[in-house]
Amino acid sequence: MKFFDLQIVTPEGTMYDGKALQLSVRAIDGSLSVLADHIPMVTALKKAPCRLYVDEKTIREGESCGGILSVEKGRVRLLCTSFVFK
Repeated sequence: MKFFDLQIVTPEGTMYDGKALQLSVRAIDGSLSVLADHIPMVTALKKAPCRLYVDEKTIREGESCGGILSVEKGRVRLLCTSFVFK
């Protein structure tokens, strides 16, 4: 399995900065999942639950209060006004 670098950042600080296997979020056009080698993209996010697959055994669930998802050159950034892990 391939991993990618992920940052989840809010005005309060960095909520996550590390490797990830998959990130599932809800964009304004629908749900999407990001895997390693995903095509470059930028999209706006809705307030919705998120799922972070840290590895094959570890899943972290959270909620984003909207924001922007950026994917480029193997790096994924989730910039949101608030993010809470459950």
